[in-house]
Formats: sequence, C-alpha cells, structure tokens
Amino acid sequence: MGILTRLLQGAVAGLLATAPMSAVMLSWHRKLPWWQQGPLPPDRLTTRVLDSIGLKKLDDKGHQPLTWISHFGYGAASGSFYPIMGRLPLSPLVKGMLYGLIVWTGSYLGWIPAAGLLEPATEHPKQRNLLMIVAHLVWGATTAALFDLWNREPRSEVV
Repeated sequence: MGILTRLLQGAVAGLLATAPMSAVMLSWHRKLPWWQQGPLPPDRLTTRVLDSIGLKKLDDKGHQPLTWISHFGYGAASGSFYPIMGRLPLSPLVKGMLYGLIVWTGSYLGWIPAAGLLEPATEHPKQRNLLMIVAHLVWGATTAALFDLWNREPRSEVV
C-alpha cells in the first residue's frame, strides 16, 4: 500500500476520531467548576486566528460552524501523520494514546503558544488540562483503532 493511501487513511481516521474526542470534551466541560467553563480551545483558537487575520469574532451563526470545521480539520491533519507510528512495536491502543499525547504536547506546549494563539498548557487550570489530555487520549486511541482496522492483515482460515 502506498504512502499516500496510508496518509489519507490516517486523515480519515483522525477526522472520524474527532467526534468521540469532542463528545468527551463537551461532556467533561459541563462538569468543570463554573469559573473554568470558559470557551474550549477550539473556540478560543478560532477566535484568535480570526483576530490575527483582521476579522472580528463572527456571530454564533458563523463562528460555531467555523470552529467545528477547523477542529475536525485539525483532527484530520493530525491524523494524517499517524502512520509514522506504524513501526513501533506496541499495540494499536498504546500507539494511539501515545500519539494523542504527542499531538496534545506539540500543540498546547509547542506551536500554539509559539504562534501566540493561546498561553501554554502550563498556564491553564489543572482540570482543563486533564480534560484536554483525556480528550486527546480518546482521539489517539480511536484514530489508531480505525487505522488498524483498515490495515489489518487478512487472517487465513483453517478448514
């Protein structure tokens, strides 16, 4: 199988895995103390990106769909790199969760604060960080499970 096919499979897996990740984020977000229930990172990032290109925050009719599109798009883009984990001698679940942590770390301690879009995770409340880490673990595990399902070696049946 070609590398482009594997990258596309990773992207589709990452896109689909963003749905359960989002469910975890939204359900856990409601359980945070009220003072930590501000907008989640996908919403904050969308606002900051719009601000950085000179657009003010859109009304909810425009902002929310853009937030979801960018969130799922980032899940797909991040998932496209999952195939690099393929050679690690770990179970798909462990590889996926490790990859989810890599994506969280690279994003919330790496490029996002470096680009000035959000403060680093070290400055976020502990419970919000835990929420985002768990959501990324779910995303990574789901991405890996889908990718593995599509790339399993066929079993030969013994008659």
